[in-house]
Amino acid sequence: MQAKPRPAATPEQALSAMDQLIATHLVGQQEIAQQVGLSVTDLTCFGYVIEAGDHHPTAGDLAARVHVTTGAVTGILNRLERAGFITRLPDPADRRRVRVAARPDAVARVREVYEPYYARLGALFADYTPDEIAVLTDWFTRAGSLAATYLEEYRRPS
Repeated sequence: MQAKPRPAATPEQALSAMDQLIATHLVGQQEIAQQVGLSVTDLTCFGYVIEAGDHHPTAGDLAARVHVTTGAVTGILNRLERAGFITRLPDPADRRRVRVAARPDAVARVREVYEPYYARLGALFADYTPDEIAVLTDWFTRAGSLAATYLEEYRRPS
């Protein structure tokens, strides 16, 4: 596949487009969370549980990912468990800890909401060459790392 001509853009235009995407995504996350009966933070936490797959995270793992206290994550997990999204499993290495697993029926419910969107994104990616997708992946990965580092620096007390 040959690269399609793309309009020229400045870094400022790229940042503006990124800001618009993020804002739309945030609004969408709020609407999707409401649709499945969760808060955005609870949905985000559940997403991390899904992402972990069979490497079931601990409450501490999730607290670090979502940037909340372990006490707050306990509340999140209580809500997710009551709503039927997760189950708690004993940690085989340390019986004082629990691990968190996504319930397959809940994963299916959430995927049902996201799959049409991801299908559209897949169609959008089809407009790009493998080299362009490599650049996008590199940029998203590096921007994600930069954002995480900045968030850690910003959250540190002065």
